Amino acid sequence: MPAETSQTLDRGLRVLKLLADTDHGLTVTELSHKLGVNRTVVYRLLATLEQHALVRRDLGGRARVGLGVLRLGRQVHPLVREAALPALRSLAEDVGATAHLTLVDGSEALAVAVVEPSWTDYHVAYRAGFRHALDQGAAGRAILKGRGLGPGAGENDAELALALTHGELEAGASGAAAPLLGVSGIEGSVGVVMLHEIVPGEVGPRVVSAAREVARALR
Repeated sequence: MPAETSQTLDRGLRVLKLLADTDHGLTVTELSHKLGVNRTVVYRLLATLEQHALVRRDLGGRARVGLGVLRLGRQVHPLVREAALPALRSLAEDVGATAHLTLVDGSEALAVAVVEPSWTDYHVAYRAGFRHALDQGAAGRAILKGRGLGPGAGENDAELALALTHGELEAGASGAAAPLLGVSGIEGSVGVVMLHEIVPGEVGPRVVSAAREVARALR
């Protein structure tokens, strides 16, 4: 016997998903057509979501995702970090370099989890909370390359979006990162940063493997 559900809540969540999938917002009429309900229902849904700052309407009357969604989104980081830590620890120990999980935060890349190797004499210091532009550093470049693969890309395509950099974020340091692919609602990458002129050949495949492992843990 199927569980009982709330039709109103379902419609509200569908509104948020529809708005999240568009950059220019949607009108009440457009939402009405997409949801298959009358405009009065849509007005009530939007009014309720606006009260919680989950939706906002611009001067033209188009509804868009509100800033309240960001507050909810921040609570996802600890859950994602916990799921990724086993793979990051293994990666850091295997490669002997600082491993990190980086997620997209607005127009920037944000390091949400960092694991340093336990056995090396020295390694690159890298802290959780570090931000940088998406087009700088291996972590951000891997995310952008992952986007370029298109919406149908899955974890097996991670190798195609492997990014290698040197000296972009820290002088003398090199980075390797691969995107998280096939994970709904999360855009990010797994990578390492090390004090090498060139990333050793065996590091790239190991990073790709870790990215796939994290992607599976997040599904």
